Amino acid sequence: MNFLGHFYLSQHEPELIVGNFVADHVKGKKYLDYPAKISEGIMMHRYIDHYTDGHPLVRQGRQRLFDKYRHFSGVIIDMYYDHFLASLWEQYSQYSLATFANTIYNTIEAHLHILPERSKFLFPHMKSGNWLLRYATTEGLGQSLTGMSKRLHHHSKLELATEDLLEYYQEFKEEFEQFIVDIREQFDRWQAPSKA
Repeated sequence: MNFLGHFYLSQHEPELIVGNFVADHVKGKKYLDYPAKISEGIMMHRYIDHYTDGHPLVRQGRQRLFDKYRHFSGVIIDMYYDHFLASLWEQYSQYSLATFANTIYNTIEAHLHILPERSKFLFPHMKSGNWLLRYATTEGLGQSLTGMSKRLHHHSKLELATEDLLEYYQEFKEEFEQFIVDIREQFDRWQAPSKA
């Protein structure tokens, strides 16, 4: 799952949202330098990534893309799943996607002082491009994938990945719909001890 999926699983808890946002820019035990709840969000992000990478449905979808995209196939699946979450949002949230996205942007903006530099650099692009809302359409997803492709140092072909989504749309959608049920169940089990 990409940004939207991580934020969705943060269940509207501001520090968990921030931790999930900065996690890719916090290496090793550096998460211990952050307040406890943000540290928990960083660890949650890592857990979500680990669970996602090992899920058989994700592996199945990645295999469909592997010959063409090699190790970038995992990145593409993450983006596809954010697309499905956004496009089917009303099935998974009582709030509109626009309201949710604005809450996320406001939450991160309120914590700018604590973000690592790479996250500070990324955030204005996310907000101005309204990435979380843009994922909902295949056109918007294509723009995001093209932007990612341009930022990479070697040719990833990510800009072509929308074509594969459209070709196998139903297969990827069905895999996502089962995956989101599974990860929510896993997430509830994982988070339960912290609620005690």
